[in-house]
Amino acid sequence: MNTPSTELLEWVSGGDAQAVPVASILVLHGLGADGRDFVPIAQELDLDAVGPVRFVFPSAPVQPVTINGGYAMRAWYDIHPPGADGARREDEAGLRASQALVQQLLAREADRGVPPERTVLMGFSQGCAMTLLVGLRAPRRLAGLVALSGYLPLPQALEAERSAANRDVPVFLAHGAHDPVVDMARGASARNILLAQGYPVQWHCYPMEHSVCAQEVADINAWLLQVLGRP
Repeated sequence: MNTPSTELLEWVSGGDAQAVPVASILVLHGLGADGRDFVPIAQELDLDAVGPVRFVFPSAPVQPVTINGGYAMRAWYDIHPPGADGARREDEAGLRASQALVQQLLAREADRGVPPERTVLMGFSQGCAMTLLVGLRAPRRLAGLVALSGYLPLPQALEAERSAANRDVPVFLAHGAHDPVVDMARGASARNILLAQGYPVQWHCYPMEHSVCAQEVADINAWLLQVLGRP
């Protein structure tokens, strides 16, 4: 079995920790948070119609983040300030390293009996970027991607690198209209690129900042019931 070198929290829906999961949801947190960040939101979801669902909450490694003055915090990759011309510079090496780590986590779920087609990859902010980076390139078909308040990293490489197995993977893409951290235009750009590539995107915009709201949780719940259904 793959054993990724990262801290992991787990929770099984339905109240029975010994139940055999029929699906898994791997949740990736945002910059500076950790695996505990989305546990309360997962616990708000009602997936009883699906059966026991295992939620896996990994914590990103601790590393210096340039845009925060080099302060060390949990981050899936480094973030550089825009250049003098306003262009964004991406930490491709960091993105690729975390891509390998998250792919290991997906493989681990398969090793434990939940196949990729019963696994959802979900992320917020930096975790959203990782969800799109990994999910669109995953070698085996996933149940779906939930990408919240983030953006599409390395967009220029998507066409060449995207996985044939996930060429039509369902994507739940959402953003806050008043997000001061990741401008909604970046989320809308991800939506447009994915639609142009033929992905079935369900797009949502909410009257919020860089956060999660109750209506968003309800919409995610409905979408998960649709893509997971019954095994």
